[in-house]
Amino acid sequence: MKGKNLENHKAEIKEFLGQRDIDIVGFGKVPDDIEMVEIEGNLPRAIVLGYRLSKAALDTIKDRPTLIYKHHYKTVNWILDQTAGGLANFIQNKGYLALPIPASQTIDWGKQRGHISHKRLGMEAGLGFRGRNGLLVHPEFGSGVRYVSILTDLEFSPDEKSSLDCGACRKCIEVCPANAISEEGCDHPRCFQKLKEFVKIQGVGQYICGVCVRACDGGN
Repeated sequence: MKGKNLENHKAEIKEFLGQRDIDIVGFGKVPDDIEMVEIEGNLPRAIVLGYRLSKAALDTIKDRPTLIYKHHYKTVNWILDQTAGGLANFIQNKGYLALPIPASQTIDWGKQRGHISHKRLGMEAGLGFRGRNGLLVHPEFGSGVRYVSILTDLEFSPDEKSSLDCGACRKCIEVCPANAISEEGCDHPRCFQKLKEFVKIQGVGQYICGVCVRACDGGN
């Protein structure tokens, strides 16, 4: 496989993912300056997978997370982790290294950071841009997409980065229940303080919100 055309690698991966109903995928380089925790070895490239959240589930959200959204959020993360694990095994069986990074494993809640930023990798892979809400904004589905990343030494050509931005949209600023979003971006500590309130809602039990996710449609 190592001697094949770089585009063949991407085609094989897209076929693998298509059989698992994953149609949002981007290929990019891992930036030299990206922050990583517990990640070692020569894994210079990233494959980022996205799964669109149910609009009907998002529509249950008004000014706080709902139990329907919480369950859907967890289910989508599970689907992404299972798919990433399968893809990593697929790549490894071809003779390459592949490390799946958990879709939603936060190691620093104050800064809302995981082992590596799926948002940054998604931007490098051409899947969207960083919105004012601090999330990756897909050009078609807005912030209503969950992501998972696989770091690898598999060779492929990176996808073109998006040149879009939020433009005149202010939807997330208008609806944020924490008043944590502004023209300058997201105030993560203020956002986290609101998540601490939401986690106490009976049945929620985890740091989620979803209000700005529901509002952000990528300009559609």
